[in-house]
Amino acid sequence: MSNSTPITPQATVQLREITAETVRIICELEVGESQKNFVAPNAVSIAQAYFEPKAWFRGIYADETPVGFVMLYDNPDEGDYFLWRYMIAADYQGNGFGRKALDLLEEYVRSRPNATELYVSYVPEEGGPGPFYHKCGFEETGKVHGIEVEMKKKIS
Repeated sequence: MSNSTPITPQATVQLREITAETVRIICELEVGESQKNFVAPNAVSIAQAYFEPKAWFRGIYADETPVGFVMLYDNPDEGDYFLWRYMIAADYQGNGFGRKALDLLEEYVRSRPNATELYVSYVPEEGGPGPFYHKCGFEETGKVHGIEVEMKKKIS
């Protein structure tokens, strides 16, 4: 599945449906060792998605190479959109793929009924995704869920 051409930051990023042919390679993608406490393995996320009717999930691709995974809690009846899982594999971080994929996710949410905000939560520890979400325009709501700090971004 991976491309023999090196991936550059100029690669086209897409969110693609995960299929029987691509599930294994998406499940093999991992964050760096120091980030493993911040996100569940993709296999766990995909398994959870199959038992949550409001889960919407996709593989993140840079050109033809799978580089990450995203899962959204997608509840248009309530206008509730929550970035449930988000990862870029360690080997592909620092190329802007995460930001491009988040832009695509926001575009998808904007197209959904009753969408005005996108929520996310994160563990506020060294090396966590908080600074990334801040750079992408998310702001803390003041709410905490367990040990995770909630953030939101207006998307309408």
